[in-house]
Amino acid sequence: MNKVLDKIKDLELEIKQNIKSSKSHNTIRAYKSDLKSFNQFCKNLNLRSMPTNEKTVSLFITEISKFSKFSTIKRKLAAIKTSHVLTGNYLDLKHPIINENLKSIKNKIGIYQKSKKPILIKDLKEIISNVELQKNIKTKLRDKALILVGFAGAFRRSELVALKFKHLDFVNEGVKIFIERSKTDQSGEGMVKALPFFNDRKYCPVLNLQIWINFLKNKNTKSEKIFNISDKSVALIVKKYVKASGLDDTNYAGHSLRSGFATSTAESGAEEMQIMAMTGHKSNLMVRRYIQEANLFKNNALNKINFN
Repeated sequence: MNKVLDKIKDLELEIKQNIKSSKSHNTIRAYKSDLKSFNQFCKNLNLRSMPTNEKTVSLFITEISKFSKFSTIKRKLAAIKTSHVLTGNYLDLKHPIINENLKSIKNKIGIYQKSKKPILIKDLKEIISNVELQKNIKTKLRDKALILVGFAGAFRRSELVALKFKHLDFVNEGVKIFIERSKTDQSGEGMVKALPFFNDRKYCPVLNLQIWINFLKNKNTKSEKIFNISDKSVALIVKKYVKASGLDDTNYAGHSLRSGFATSTAESGAEEMQIMAMTGHKSNLMVRRYIQEANLFKNNALNKINFN
């Protein structure tokens, strides 16, 4: 009997670990912060947070809707739900007291998200010029490769910092980069991004990646990772050169490289599926948003007005 109980406990622990592993590191970090705010809310009102009930959750989302984006509210709900799943407790997020309240909140605050600005081609050129002013050779080579690869490959910060030497396959046309896991690929199927050589060596992601790797080899680096920095560092590096280029760095972040790729390629006439093949989006909703943003002036009805 004891062996059977031990076996069940082992399986339960494995289930919990599998559920945790299904979430990215950034998602888990955000969930922890979300649960902290929920627990504090419950503590302040003398309510039970674990296990909680649908009414308490509805009270919570009503309170945070006064200062939170709709996407943040949805994430906090997911965090609360996941914490209950991990502890074997049931919570019905489809319950009317939550669902109907959520619909009302959505209508009241809207779901539009003001994204960080994309780094466009003209911005990228100015940024690279500022990178080349760096006196520290290691910083210069790393940052140049990081920014150009991040832009050309439409990489998320988490994908960039996870890149390892074994993920690269240099071929005659450029480089094939294997992505082990991403935000939209939690099952770990992976995907390959192909970066071709550019005609202009100054802005070529492949050439500058090779230069950075050769530098590391000469330094006998022992790290498996190509850039060996945190995802937060990516954002700080981008902001650093954005500011040096005379732009407002508060409007830009690490994601600006990824959105810059999507917007710039859309402006150049790339098709939806071509953009998605590089970004790795499973849905075309976000890509269409980039395309719409790129064509705000190009397809503007006011262009048809002639005052002559």
